[in-house]
Amino acid sequence: MPLKRPDQRAVGFVRLTVCVLGWLLCVCWAPTVVEAAGTPPAPQQKALSLRRAFLGLDKCNACVGTSICKKLLKDQIRFDWWMSLDTTLPLDEKQSFPGNLTDDSLSWRPVVLSFLSSPRLHSSADRSICRSVGRQGPCSIEAVLRATPRFQSLNQSHLLLPHMVKGLAPPLLRCPSQRLLDRVVRRYAEVVDVGSVQMKHFSERDKLRLLYTLAVNQQPLILQMFPGTEGWPFPRYQGSCGRLMVWASSRPLWGLYGSSREFLQRVDMAYQLLHITQGLGHNSLGFLLYYTRLGEDMFGLLDDQRVFLTDASSIGVIDLEQGFPPDPPSQTGSGGDIFSCLGQGVSPCHRSPPCSSVRPTQSFTLLCTALLPRLLLTERGAQPTRLPMEGEAEAGRLARDVPLLLGVCADPSQPDWRIMAAVGSLMDLLKPLRPCNPRFTYRYPECRYNQDY
Repeated sequence: MPLKRPDQRAVGFVRLTVCVLGWLLCVCWAPTVVEAAGTPPAPQQKALSLRRAFLGLDKCNACVGTSICKKLLKDQIRFDWWMSLDTTLPLDEKQSFPGNLTDDSLSWRPVVLSFLSSPRLHSSADRSICRSVGRQGPCSIEAVLRATPRFQSLNQSHLLLPHMVKGLAPPLLRCPSQRLLDRVVRRYAEVVDVGSVQMKHFSERDKLRLLYTLAVNQQPLILQMFPGTEGWPFPRYQGSCGRLMVWASSRPLWGLYGSSREFLQRVDMAYQLLHITQGLGHNSLGFLLYYTRLGEDMFGLLDDQRVFLTDASSIGVIDLEQGFPPDPPSQTGSGGDIFSCLGQGVSPCHRSPPCSSVRPTQSFTLLCTALLPRLLLTERGAQPTRLPMEGEAEAGRLARDVPLLLGVCADPSQPDWRIMAAVGSLMDLLKPLRPCNPRFTYRYPECRYNQDY
């Protein structure tokens, strides 16, 4: 009897873990595959075609890469196919799924599996690629992209140059310097040899995958360029297969909102968010990483209580050493080629404001507007949650200072120096209130002997 996708009403009651490449997944996504007329293929051949279609391998090399396909084939990555991170979205809008990954089949660790964009946007982008050459039906997407002047320029070069990414929508590329693009190439993990700024070891296939990723979603590139192993607040990038990418998972922050029992933990989270934002703007590499938007889904919490920036798709980057060329606002969203709006499904597509308009305090203003009030106040405009008994001495100061400091920090009309002063005072106020116990292993036991931890 053929397997059927379970009714949405039964999702909460039935749980069935399957391999990403399993037949059940493929049946779910079977409607997206168009078979050629003729003799029906053998069951194994049809199953393979469906699996490739689900992962986007049938669209490669208009994809991210294939670095983690072996783990998928070996059943070392599994996930519950209907358990999207956002259960309110219809199936064709679901982009990310929680899963588990193993290296030895004994211990499993949580990961996130995510498409470059939602299935609906991918389908829309694929159709727009075909329409750009006058085809109303399916076409060879890879062939169309290979024929574009943008790709031909990249394919004939050993360097990734600023004019090759001009007009692409991701904020990473709003005002790229040569040094930033060199870092993209040097850290690109979807090729065999990593570490050179020259692309002599890139095949034509590798260059198309890189350009496609740059155009659709910068998330995998940011995780590779600024890895957590070097102290950056981003999760570990595990790899990709087709249009699916995998990185380390974390718990959402919103689970702690409004809980008086977890107030000291929320204080610690608020301090970490301020510290992370501070480090993104001032680091030894001379890159200013800034938020272009902010939402509660951008951050996650690890088991050791560290806060990580899990969604890097809206992070802008400015090279403080080489600077950036003038970019007048009138160019925003105008012109471009087929690559310009691949990740957004609309044309003209939205682009971030010019880098010249980015203030040093932009990230702090967004943080103090969107997230910190939800962590430090019971509700917007309310007083801070009352501290437990051991923190009664600080309750009065929190009630008096936190709303005032957040108000200054969230006000874009304030000068930068005043916003930065409010951020510094807020961090000084929160720092001594952070818990120091074995639950917070990211800073315990060092915090018992040194308050800097």
